[in-house]
Amino acid sequence: MGYKLTFTEVNELFNKLSKDYKIYAPKRFEKEGRYSDTDIIRYAQVNCVEDIVFEEKSTYPPKEVLTPVSQTLYYYTGKDIRECSKNDNKKILIFARPCDINAQKRQDRIYLDNGGFEDQFYKDVREKVKFICIECVEGFDTCFCVTMKSNKTDDYCIAVRVLKDGMLLNVKDDVFYKYFEGNKEEEFKLKFIEKDNAPVRLPDIKDTYILEKLIKHPMWEEYNGRCVECGSCTIACSTCTCYTTRDIVYDSEGNIGERKRVEASCHIGGFDEMAGGHRFRVTAGQKMRYKVLHKVHDYKQKFGDNHMCVGCGRCTDRCPQYISMTATINKVSDAVAEIMEEK
Repeated sequence: MGYKLTFTEVNELFNKLSKDYKIYAPKRFEKEGRYSDTDIIRYAQVNCVEDIVFEEKSTYPPKEVLTPVSQTLYYYTGKDIRECSKNDNKKILIFARPCDINAQKRQDRIYLDNGGFEDQFYKDVREKVKFICIECVEGFDTCFCVTMKSNKTDDYCIAVRVLKDGMLLNVKDDVFYKYFEGNKEEEFKLKFIEKDNAPVRLPDIKDTYILEKLIKHPMWEEYNGRCVECGSCTIACSTCTCYTTRDIVYDSEGNIGERKRVEASCHIGGFDEMAGGHRFRVTAGQKMRYKVLHKVHDYKQKFGDNHMCVGCGRCTDRCPQYISMTATINKVSDAVAEIMEEK
């Protein structure tokens, strides 16, 4: 069922929803951007529709709501271990574009369906989450969600289209009908983007012969001189899930403290370091290869449905060296074609 609400009525709706839900959406933080006098748009709890940035892509994805950059898992005192408080039983509503909703499904596979193991900390939050889909029909200059088949979704409870004087809302989950009692009904059908602004040719890696040749291909050497291994791309990525754990110790004996889960990056030194100082990937090019092939080959090879990358373009947006993910994937496709010809 559809409804048309003025912005005042949307705020009244927020007041009703906030009794049962925490509402998260892309929010602008002025003067907190990477460069002087620039803003940053990241997911945060919102109280009114005016807080939400609809017209721009968020700098960081909604995964921050479920897996914060730094998250305390539990506290320990001697032999006693106590999980971080779970007293807040409110459910969560997240405003997100289709690509980001699909990205969360990719994360679900990693955290909940990976070798028979479920990450309980992730699961506890994920079970509370429902999405409000933001209509996105044009995309942005670095987006390639159509190619990655993440431009459409039906995984939402409410869909919204922003108008000049209000919003159209399509309520899909009947649990939410009660919040719209007395509002003006008006049907609307959610539309999706149909053409990428940044066309991409996905590589067809058919066998291990091609993969092994691709791993050693000289195309990766370009990134030895370009990538500065800062990890900005992976932190901004909506599907990267790598993390490390750190113990914060409060006493000199190491008996009292807390264990944190902290986002990690395969681009940053030490990520793959083992005992004795052995590292699997030493150069920036090797690290780039690892990330890119994970996004457009390894994940799909393992799970068999979609590629891990959803084409949001945030990695390109955040790279201080202007490394384009679309250009990189196209270069991989060219390298595969070259290997096929030689074969």
